[in-house]
Amino acid sequence: MRRLISTGSPFEKTAGYSRAVVDGDWCFVSGTTGYDYETMKMPDTVEEQTRNCLSTIQAALQEGGFEMADVVRAHYYITDEAYVDSVFPILGEVFGDIRPAATMIVCGLNKPEMKIEIEVTALRRNR
Repeated sequence: MRRLISTGSPFEKTAGYSRAVVDGDWCFVSGTTGYDYETMKMPDTVEEQTRNCLSTIQAALQEGGFEMADVVRAHYYITDEAYVDSVFPILGEVFGDIRPAATMIVCGLNKPEMKIEIEVTALRRNR
């Protein structure tokens, strides 16, 4: 059964997407930027943005009945290769023991204030 998960962000309605889609034992979390969805503000630093991405992702996974430990694939998009050394330790704190298959790409993002975007795929583990 397919289930759509929303953060309530106005971007989801405007652009026509869900924060996450649960389909059976799978959860697909859309690319998530560093907005603080309570204040709708974007922090200045890539570190704060990374933490916000991960927090939003974790909340979407939990709403769908998943945990961060269920993440099997991660894509990281950063706007400057200089961010790698700042972002890796934060990702390591969250995914160091989980160790999903991952890719990091340096690219442009939709808005100039965006420094990182993260998308993940999770597969429910037998608990």
